[in-house]
Amino acid sequence: MDLKTIIATARGDAPADLLLTGARIVNVFSGRIVQGSVAIKDGTIVGFGDHEAAEIVDLEGRYLAPGFIDAHVHIESSMACITEFARAVAPCGTTTVVADPHEIANVLGAAGIEYMLRSAEDQPMDCLFALPSCVPATDMETAGARLGADDLEPFFDHPRIVALAEMMNYPGVIFGDADVLAKLNLARSRRRAMDGHAPGVSGSQLHAYTATGIASDHECTRAEEALEKLELGMHIMVREGTCARNLDALFPVIGEHTWRRMMWCTDDRHPHDLLAHGHVDDIVRKAVAKGLDPVRAICMGTLNPADYFGIADAGAIAPGRKANLVVFSDLADIRAEMVFHRGRCVAEKGKMHPAVQRPEAVNVPPSMNLDASLLDFSIPAKGTRMRVIRAIADQVVTRCEIKEVKTENGLAVADVANDVIKMAVVDRYTGEARTGKGFVAGLGLQSGAIASSVAHDSHNIIVAGTDDADMRAAAAAVVEMKGGFAVACDGKTLATLPLPVAGLMSDRPVATVRQRMDAAIAAAKELGCRLSDPFMTLGFLALPVIPDLKLTDQGLVDVTRFEIVPLFV
Repeated sequence: MDLKTIIATARGDAPADLLLTGARIVNVFSGRIVQGSVAIKDGTIVGFGDHEAAEIVDLEGRYLAPGFIDAHVHIESSMACITEFARAVAPCGTTTVVADPHEIANVLGAAGIEYMLRSAEDQPMDCLFALPSCVPATDMETAGARLGADDLEPFFDHPRIVALAEMMNYPGVIFGDADVLAKLNLARSRRRAMDGHAPGVSGSQLHAYTATGIASDHECTRAEEALEKLELGMHIMVREGTCARNLDALFPVIGEHTWRRMMWCTDDRHPHDLLAHGHVDDIVRKAVAKGLDPVRAICMGTLNPADYFGIADAGAIAPGRKANLVVFSDLADIRAEMVFHRGRCVAEKGKMHPAVQRPEAVNVPPSMNLDASLLDFSIPAKGTRMRVIRAIADQVVTRCEIKEVKTENGLAVADVANDVIKMAVVDRYTGEARTGKGFVAGLGLQSGAIASSVAHDSHNIIVAGTDDADMRAAAAAVVEMKGGFAVACDGKTLATLPLPVAGLMSDRPVATVRQRMDAAIAAAKELGCRLSDPFMTLGFLALPVIPDLKLTDQGLVDVTRFEIVPLFV
């Protein structure tokens, strides 16, 4: 952007590139909607009113708002590479995302972050990043990499880095872990926002957490929790993803004195939801339908995250801001009809503009180091009672239950009649195939097995099934694909979704990913699984920073006590 040219155009002494006329402009600063025209030069808004322009587009009385910003998203959870993710969300009006690439960083380390940064170039939206703070999330699992403060420091010089990502190791913060503090001090010295992740943390421990300068949280599931954090000065990201949906619970907290410190995020949203319901626009529509003022709902998806992250050139329609804009007709039912990124129309009527080209693909290193012949899921029975993970539909939290052990020939086996099946997490990085084994209730499988290489956050192979043979078949299919989803029964593979990019993403369009995923979900449901998205639920059963009980390749983790515990009690 040449400032001299921008200033001259703003004065009216030089023609604009584009003039949008007949607009009802949503001003997120004043809360007003004003009729007028917006002039754009070199992708930047230069002013309002009459301007000469090379191109004039009459919006015919439609609304013009800033493009939406997703305050916290893991692009990897869309199971699409950045190029295909952008082509799915840009037509929804999303023009900026703040992505946390800790999924791929746990697999590939710094090389994964570099891959994402390179892939973000020349996209039809602004892809910004928060640097992963917890790689690995804990020492109670095997990850593909370990990133300390020294590894992160060079990335802070990159213009796309706007924050330190969610600090999931909240015990490490509260009790002053040296590595954690080094990362926080690094972000503070670089004057970057520091995102939080503190589910259920309260009282003096929350005071210790926020005293570090960690300023946001997207893990609130109760209004009381969100209010306590707001009163301590934190910003609340209201999450509405695929597995965790918190808008209904947190909506009562959005009030006269709180809404400017609240924003929308999707965190993890699968292809089906992206294509069927949308992205940030979906959250805005839901909030408006629940009674939130539409301009405030828009502001929570534009100016609020821009202010929080210090993105001074986005989030509003004003001179000097990027011309990232969304056009729609109904303030009560906001659906993008035209989307502009840096002054260029990139999407119209829900589809990408045909002139928008896909950038050249970026190579990604291999990430699967596992010999499927080493898989062993047998569990010698060492007691009559055991800890069982209780999966909860549409939630990332679990419960710990104590159940009787069913045995056959001295081995603990699935108790299908009581909805207790076996599960395992296998290290895919070292070649040693270290395996954590346990049991889970709530998946509903009556036969067969499901497996995935998407197992938050270290993304080892996770598998659950009713017998060892089908578990081996499903896990072996994932290994052969170099990552993905698989469903098996009677030793045969019934459905697969290949995710060859770090075992997390596909290079195919989101619609193709959705079709393959729908087939895998349908196959799992034919085996008895009653969850709407079994692979999302399965993937979070390995996350040892979300209560109560989880499984990693090192064993069962009691998240409340933050320690590995035995299967048998």
